[in-house]
Amino acid sequence: MSETNVLYVTEEGLKKLQDEYDSLVHVVREEVKAELAEARSQGDLSENADYDAAREKQSEVESRIAELENMLQAGHYEIINTKKSGKKAVHIGSTVELEFLDTKEKAKYTIVGSTEADPLNGKISNETQLAQAMLDARVGQEVEVNAKKPYKVVIIDIK
Repeated sequence: MSETNVLYVTEEGLKKLQDEYDSLVHVVREEVKAELAEARSQGDLSENADYDAAREKQSEVESRIAELENMLQAGHYEIINTKKSGKKAVHIGSTVELEFLDTKEKAKYTIVGSTEADPLNGKISNETQLAQAMLDARVGQEVEVNAKKPYKVVIIDIK
């Protein structure tokens, strides 16, 4: 697997993925099997909405299980260390305080892997244009973000 396909994840994010996988495999999958059995017991499957719904849910659950299995395979993910001290440059796992030069607004974002991104709570994916522009930048450096309408930010602080 090439480095561009590596999933970047914090230890907390990895635990959440593993917990979701365990829940889907050991709890939800069994619930869906029970729903299917109940729907089958109702008779004619050709006009059985409960059966169709259970089959659809089963398909979604099995797809997510397969997706998680692929993500959690050794070598497919890299754990982000968000507790490094003395950061000199922005990297995945950094919390960056920045100022948008066009609006003079300040913001603080933590750069995380795509599965943990939550922009409303200050977590942006390492794959966003903003994060890509900031990677390897240093405090005081101005960077241009190559978005549909390019803009510039200045790095105020890195933690």
